[in-house]
Formats: sequence, C-alpha cells, structure tokens
Amino acid sequence: MKGKEIFLEEAETVSKSQRRRDALEIKSLALELINLSQSRLGQVPLDDTVRAAIMDARQIRSNVARKRQLQYVAKLLRRDDPAPILSALEKFDAEARELTGRQHRSESWRDFLLESGDAAISELMKHRPDTDTQAMRQLIRNAARETARNKAPASARNLFRLLREMDQKDALPAVPGKL
Repeated sequence: MKGKEIFLEEAETVSKSQRRRDALEIKSLALELINLSQSRLGQVPLDDTVRAAIMDARQIRSNVARKRQLQYVAKLLRRDDPAPILSALEKFDAEARELTGRQHRSESWRDFLLESGDAAISELMKHRPDTDTQAMRQLIRNAARETARNKAPASARNLFRLLREMDQKDALPAVPGKL
C-alpha cells in the first residue's frame, strides 16, 4: 500500500493546470511542424512515425479529421523529448532573424547613401575598404535621376543588392546616427 501512496504523491506534484499547459504546448508544436515547409521539415530530427503522421495531416482537408490527426501527432510527440525538435525550430527562427537584420542594415545604408551621397560613401569606406566607390556613386546618381523623372527605382534596387552582397560577405556596420 505504501508504494501506491508514493506514486500518488509524485503524480500530484504536477498540477492539472500545468499538465494542460504542457499538452497545449505540444499541440502547438505539432501544428507548427505540420505547417512547416517540406524542406524545413526534412531538417528537423523526427521519428519516422511522427514524420508519417505529419505527412498524413497535410493531406487531410476535412477540418474535423485534420484536428484529430493534429491530436495524434501531439500524442506521438509527447512520447519523446521535444528538445531536439525545439532547438531545430529555434535555429530556423535565428536564421530568419539574421536575414531580417541583414535586410534592414542594407535598407538603412541604401537610404543613407541616397540621402547623403559622397559623405555616406566616405563613412562606409571607413568601415569597409572593399567598397566599390565608383559603382556606388554611379548608382546613387542614377537613382537621383530616376527619382527626379518619376521612373522606377531600378538603380536604388541595384544599390540595395550591392549592399546586401557586401553584408553577406561581412556584416555592414550600423548607419551613423541610427541605432
């Protein structure tokens, strides 16, 4: 009888509310895995049965059946430790944040270069001596002409691409005056 009491005490240490929150977390993880692209899903360390259940869930069009399959995927996920799956998903999020940061840095430098011209190029040269100043000056002049003539900003886009390529090689510094 004592063994049963010890088991009951251990079971009571986790509240029902906590078990429900954990179950909802696993369910949201299952939904995230189902909505993940095929290439990203291939990079996530999953059991074959879980992977098959996720693929089945993607094929289902009926809302009720899809919900039932989601519950099944969550049940399968509860069997194993979700830490490797969560770390893979966090890696995807970190890559997306890094890409967004690169985009914002490149946009900021493009805007700064278009507003300030040669002064901005000099500032960029201080941090990045590998800058192709002649190409940048030409793109800035062309962008100014396009803006004056109300044409499509092709040169501004090309300047952005050039800055993005530079940032991919080595991160651009923060734009002076903006933090």
